[in-house]
Amino acid sequence: MDGKKQRNALTAAERAVRALDSGDTATASSAAAKAADLDQLGIYANLPAAVEAGIDELEAGDRVSHTTWDEISQVVGPGPLQELVVRARRG
Repeated sequence: MDGKKQRNALTAAERAVRALDSGDTATASSAAAKAADLDQLGIYANLPAAVEAGIDELEAGDRVSHTTWDEISQVVGPGPLQELVVRARRG
């Protein structure tokens, strides 16, 4: 396993969550895809679909729902991104 590649996957996942929280849908989508692509452990495999659900909500003129944030929280699991997702959910 390449530790640097996995760290880059974590960084991309963090960027995806932050971008979704700020409404930057293009960055959220591309960062989530990059996280899944770089991820060697399968942690972020479902992140693109979860982020896309939030993007769909934003593009419909809504906020990202608590349900979607809960899904993203489950995808990233316990760890360094959990608090970031919790803060975004409170948004």
